[in-house]
Amino acid sequence: MAGKLVSQTKLKSSAGDAFHDLFRHKPHHISNISPQSIQNCDLHDGEWGSEGSIISWNYVHDGKDKFAKDVIENLDEEKKSITFRVIEGDLLETYKNFKAICHVDKEGEDSLVTWTFEYEKLHENVDDPHTLMDFIVGVTKDIESHHHLHQ
Repeated sequence: MAGKLVSQTKLKSSAGDAFHDLFRHKPHHISNISPQSIQNCDLHDGEWGSEGSIISWNYVHDGKDKFAKDVIENLDEEKKSITFRVIEGDLLETYKNFKAICHVDKEGEDSLVTWTFEYEKLHENVDDPHTLMDFIVGVTKDIESHHHLHQ
């Protein structure tokens, strides 16, 4: 019952670097950029942008208030990759484990943001997290729009 879901979103120009920097060092600013989706992000342990740090998210998904607490499991600055592993929250009501990996690549003048969800369902009746992927792609596009407004 393990699964993997991948989505790629092309961002214009330098938005990819800004995107990676935001998720690594300032995820608590995302609630200002995409307030309809992310209510807040808090640091519980460690430092912003450091492996082993624990952060929590309050967000609205499928019209419902949700909560997730994640540990930053892996950071690769050279590959512009961050792995978040969910350790508490709503996702663990339906998934035994859940990871979200965000990776930014240069593609010519543009950037390509790849989100990968790796998960294990608690039982066979659990849906794959397609609506959650749609949610995170929407947040990604909000960040791109914000970046272009404030360049």
